Amino acid sequence: MAVSPVSKATPAQAVQLVAVRSVFAVLERLAPAAGGRLAERIWCAIPRRHPAGACPPGRRFEVAGSSGRIVAEEWGAGPRNVYLMHGWGGRRTDLGDFVAPLVDAGFRVVALDAPGHGDSDPGPFGAGRGLLTDLIGALGAVVADCGPAYAVVAHSLGGCATGVAVADGLATERLVTIGAPSELEPHIAVFARTLGMGPRCLARFRTGLEERLGRPMTDFTLPARFADRAPDTLPATLLIHDHHDREVPYTEALTLQRALPDVRLIGTTGYGHRRILRRPEVVGRVLDFLTESRDQQPASPGRHADSSP
Repeated sequence: MAVSPVSKATPAQAVQLVAVRSVFAVLERLAPAAGGRLAERIWCAIPRRHPAGACPPGRRFEVAGSSGRIVAEEWGAGPRNVYLMHGWGGRRTDLGDFVAPLVDAGFRVVALDAPGHGDSDPGPFGAGRGLLTDLIGALGAVVADCGPAYAVVAHSLGGCATGVAVADGLATERLVTIGAPSELEPHIAVFARTLGMGPRCLARFRTGLEERLGRPMTDFTLPARFADRAPDTLPATLLIHDHHDREVPYTEALTLQRALPDVRLIGTTGYGHRRILRRPEVVGRVLDFLTESRDQQPASPGRHADSSP
């Protein structure tokens, strides 16, 4: 659900992008509806670009989703459930470095593959494509099957999906997002500029995407969604974001920080968007947040920032 600017593309990708822009220029004039459908297919294509992480052996199981099997895995048997939610193009092993420390701390850990990701069946858009609502629905189905969440640890678009689920009513005491976007609109704007989409194709794309999602785009703007919730119904939240994240800018963490009543922000430097999941100090800070008691939390809920990992 993101397109890199030309300056970050390989020579082959730059040539391909020029061709795609030419196609959209023609479709803008002659067939904007076809341009909107093409943009949908590009936007919803699930990337397969990064190597998956590794998890210790767990108990694999399946949950029935709205369009097929959702494959998940669990470790530990603690009374409190911590769910791990990967990002766009990821899989349940992406957060594998968190599993053993969380189990050792007494948690039951559950990780899942969203539809079209990892071992799960494709979502309603078909093989190789997916929707943000697929991630939201998969998390809800696994929580309904495995029991209430004490915490959710989510990466990238999985963090946005979890935020929407929380705004929709998913109960969790604590939420951790790592490199998560606060809304989709800025990414749609970059997407449209990168592909050279004109206003007619863009309008058709937005309309078609909302129809496919079954929800208005405003439903995925987390600051507004959180503002509609009573502060005491939102979880204590830890945001972790790298200052040099090239996929989801650090400013999105600042936007989320301003929108939440009880939130801490940790800014890292040099870990990027994916390597941050492998850093022991990041895993340690998440573990500290999830294991501290209410008495150890800041004396007054509010917004706290920490620039160190």
